[in-house]
Amino acid sequence: MSQDRLYTEKEISWLSFNERVLQEAVDKRNPLIERMRFLGIYSNNLEEFYKIRFADVKRRILINEERGTASSSRQLLKRIESKVAKLDQEFDSLYNELLLEMARNQIFLINERQISPNQQIWLRQFFRQQLRQHITPILITPETDLVEFLKDDYTYLAVEIIKGQNIQYALLEIPSGKQPRFVHLPPEMPKRRKSMILLDNILRYCLDEIFKGFFDYDQLNAYAMKMTRDAEYDLTTEMESSMLELMSSSLKQRLNAEPVRFVYQRNMPDEMVELLRKKLGLSSDDSVIAGGRYHNFKDFIKFPNEGNKNLLNKPMPRLRHRRFDNFRNGFDAIREKDVLLYYPYYTFEHTIELLRQASFDPNVLTIKINIYRVAKDSRIIESMIHAAHNGKKVTVVVELQARFDEEANIHWAKHLTEAGVHVIFSAPGLKIHAKLFIISRLEQGEIIRYAHIGTGNFNEKTARLYTDYSLLTANQQITNEVRRVFNFIENPYRPVNFENLMVSPQNSRTRLTQLIDREISNVQACKAAAILLKINNLDDKELINRLYDASNAGVKIRLLIRGMCSLVPGQANFSENIQVTSIVDRFLEHDRVYVFSNNGNEEVFISSADWMTRNIDFRIEVAVKLVDQQLKQRVLDILELQFNDTVKARYIDKELTNRYVPRGNKRKIQAQLAVYDYLKSIEHPETRA
Repeated sequence: MSQDRLYTEKEISWLSFNERVLQEAVDKRNPLIERMRFLGIYSNNLEEFYKIRFADVKRRILINEERGTASSSRQLLKRIESKVAKLDQEFDSLYNELLLEMARNQIFLINERQISPNQQIWLRQFFRQQLRQHITPILITPETDLVEFLKDDYTYLAVEIIKGQNIQYALLEIPSGKQPRFVHLPPEMPKRRKSMILLDNILRYCLDEIFKGFFDYDQLNAYAMKMTRDAEYDLTTEMESSMLELMSSSLKQRLNAEPVRFVYQRNMPDEMVELLRKKLGLSSDDSVIAGGRYHNFKDFIKFPNEGNKNLLNKPMPRLRHRRFDNFRNGFDAIREKDVLLYYPYYTFEHTIELLRQASFDPNVLTIKINIYRVAKDSRIIESMIHAAHNGKKVTVVVELQARFDEEANIHWAKHLTEAGVHVIFSAPGLKIHAKLFIISRLEQGEIIRYAHIGTGNFNEKTARLYTDYSLLTANQQITNEVRRVFNFIENPYRPVNFENLMVSPQNSRTRLTQLIDREISNVQACKAAAILLKINNLDDKELINRLYDASNAGVKIRLLIRGMCSLVPGQANFSENIQVTSIVDRFLEHDRVYVFSNNGNEEVFISSADWMTRNIDFRIEVAVKLVDQQLKQRVLDILELQFNDTVKARYIDKELTNRYVPRGNKRKIQAQLAVYDYLKSIEHPETRA
């Protein structure tokens, strides 16, 4: 059987996921400003795709050419570019449609040719007072090294300075890191009309303010452009280099990494395009795209609402878990019974508060925690510093290899070390992606341990946007193994065993294979057999093949996969018993849950790990089986709502059509709203219908 039938290339599947994000911008059931923000999410996702996935395909081409071996990567590259071109065309059309819809709501995003005389005067003043100080033209000369100079996360205006037959070129950085990208203009009649302008267009309008008096010219023309770099880096492993030094060096490599994508304004003169291509060293394998007047649409994630409240989603007030309100402190609540939180429906404040209490509680002896991505002003980091100041023995495992958060994590590592916290790092090439902490507390002469095992980061910001589980437990069997995980992190090459936890790269592959095989044995013995998985990505071929084997044996398999899915469902003779759906909605579906029927006695795991080779074999990940029957049932109830979504769920099929799951005569279920109502009815029984 051909590989094409068995697996979908993960890059193509990823683009199909981003198409689902674009569908949310299309969906008229979503409020208008939320639709604009989905354009920003789509754009941000695509930017990361080029930095990571596209760059990886390009590297594979170069490596194979160097070796003189055949490769399908070049064909894949063409398919990627074809798919992106189609999606970008849809994006441009949708953007114009949404601008018209905003105008109907008296919100206008105007350009420099549409401003009134009063607005012209105001913009000149705004430029002189707020922007000019951040603008320094960079002249493009034969000596100019654009690869060295250009920043990855910024968009630029390429300016023609024309004097007679002579043309000079310069670049202007759009200072969106210094000023908001969207600038509100003074009101015009009628007063209910709200106007905004992009920073890009303010610079276009004020070009003469920048160049006059320094250059002699007849004409100035500006064209938008943006470059994307390869986000990979090499970790040198000289014995004398510390992990901090290695990561600092690697970040500098990324800053100067080769460009892989160049987007320019469609009407940019050919001579300018060719000059920029040459200066950026772009090859035929790089993506060169003619686009519109604006780039860096990721700023649209923060698109402001100047209209009515109904242009945004209705707010969902975060739920408080009743158990924490019924005890004098968090430790008493957890000691009596395991607590399961599901963000963003529950407030993340419970977790923050538990760590704050631990930082000054005289009975707390030690705290160990691992951080992967934390908020900019992290209260969790603050609590760890306070704990160290209060004499606690604090260990923080900082993952310096967390992509795009390396610089922030280097800062936190130094800050924590200066405060007396014991900071440790992962070994190069072995990322720590587990979401753990453990607190040791002296209670009546005995040390009691409290552990957190989760699916998401200790991040106040993402806990408001991502769906994730947190298990808080004092179960001795589990807390003892969490201690062992921290020992494993410090000594990853020493043998260690786990019975209650699934820990990558130690036993995850073996355990998952055994669990799938048990379902196969059960169905062959005419016992109940089924597998439910809710994960972000599935690309590990060994596990996919075991799922195919299970399907062939008759095991019913339902998968809920937000992002990449290399498995091809619904195909005769190998996957006809597998159904895959995906939910994209107001919150990013991020939790990972594995359910194995086990002849009716379901085993339910929450995990930090997707079913990707990197997560199974090359990262430290942790999954825990829920032993509390009530909490296990709660997760099963939530999954039932998610697998029965009739509003935001799409089928993932061989053709990657992203077809919405038809409602038919079923009741309308929008899973994220239904989950909130379900959890609210538990915490506030009086609200039940």
